[in-house]
Amino acid sequence: MNGAGGEALAQIFRRLIASHGPISLSHYMGESNARYYAAKDPFGTAGDFITAPEISQMFGELIGLWLADMWIRAGREDLVHYVELGPGRGTLARDALGAMRRYGLEPQVHFVETSTELKDIQLAAVPGAIWHHDLSTVPLYGPVLLVANEFLDALPVRQLVKTPHGWRERMVGLEEDRFVPVAGSQPMDAAVPEARRDAPDGTIIETCPGAAAVVYEVAGRLVEQGGAALFIDYGHDQLRDGSTVQAVHQHRKVDPFAMPGTADLTAHVDFATLGPIAQSRGCRWLGTVPQGRFLRTLGIEARTEALAARAPQHTAALEAARDRLIGEGQMGLLFKVMGLAAPGWPEAAGF
Repeated sequence: MNGAGGEALAQIFRRLIASHGPISLSHYMGESNARYYAAKDPFGTAGDFITAPEISQMFGELIGLWLADMWIRAGREDLVHYVELGPGRGTLARDALGAMRRYGLEPQVHFVETSTELKDIQLAAVPGAIWHHDLSTVPLYGPVLLVANEFLDALPVRQLVKTPHGWRERMVGLEEDRFVPVAGSQPMDAAVPEARRDAPDGTIIETCPGAAAVVYEVAGRLVEQGGAALFIDYGHDQLRDGSTVQAVHQHRKVDPFAMPGTADLTAHVDFATLGPIAQSRGCRWLGTVPQGRFLRTLGIEARTEALAARAPQHTAALEAARDRLIGEGQMGLLFKVMGLAAPGWPEAAGF
């Protein structure tokens, strides 16, 4: 999104706030990301951030092998769907599908994507994919093998803040001409779990209704149709307080309130809440583990050595990519992998 587009959105927000008062943080974040993703390719070195599939083909290959292993041990059903939420440039799908093919798994491919800009890039990477605006149009028959990599973190969050007058929704208002977080006027105590209501003033509780809805729907699909799912994102697996909203522009963190529509707004995924939501539908929660541990268990170190043996000139780059994916100070610990599976599907590697 160019600066002019961002400025246009900022002006819309300013008029809205001037006329009706502060807007919710979820409204601000949702509109900003819709504008941001609709008209640009944000991925890669020329974009604003790099995701795991762009770092190394090994990431997508290991995801594909995990899905193929689950499918084989579940009985090799013929009609099976590979579904990816927010498939980026199609890199993960391309690498995963290549690995699956080696084991006789050739699923129908479904991409849940709203960006017209990215659809053209995805089509080049994965010809034959079928696009959907949301999960509702994905077929209701046949097992689902679903992957969502760095998808949930971009969904709008809602924040509640404890004030001297009780709990309020955290909104976005104007201070002179700048966007700033402010406490809303409506009491929100009823929306706070009773065990957390007596928190000190200034405490922020962050929730993501969109992430909860997606996991609820995917879990229901798995129970009805069979299958397995991986949600991979940065986040936490223990309940915690505080705001995690951040903005990334050209690979640097920037003020999330400075450039609406021009930067990627994200928040840490609350995996501690999502596992029980899946279980509430009768779905199996396989676990939530650090990405580094998951990829090591799947054999990323042996895969690195095998690729380096075939192309010794790329050894340093392969090892750097591996370390970025599994290193505790890089993506290995902050990023988590949550696995779900249908009742009756097998136990899973990596958990």
